[in-house]
Amino acid sequence: MGRSLMPSYRIHRLKDHLRQYFRHAPHVSGAAIVKPRDYTPGDSVEAKSPYAAFFDLRGSSTPLEPGDLLESDSGDLRIFKFVGFEEARWVIPEAKIEPSEPVSSQNESSSEAIAIPAGVE
Repeated sequence: MGRSLMPSYRIHRLKDHLRQYFRHAPHVSGAAIVKPRDYTPGDSVEAKSPYAAFFDLRGSSTPLEPGDLLESDSGDLRIFKFVGFEEARWVIPEAKIEPSEPVSSQNESSSEAIAIPAGVE
């Protein structure tokens, strides 16, 4: 068979109300940190590279725009900027940790508080 599989990229479109902010945001070095809530999942495109995907979509009704993401099958993210594609990572919100014991109230005895050594006042 000898047929090689073309990589597939999932398109994540930056929400329209954030495009103006992205346009004026300063360029940062290193991986861009992006929030899933700022993107709308879109179609997929098969291409040899993110740049090939850009050129394939350029003449379509839905070209890639600055701020859009391409996610590879392996989960690697590339963000389309005015200077080309750069690495990006999803920001993962921290899980809220709930206390296992109720928080003590101020009405409890101070003898249960932190012990103060004798002779210290």
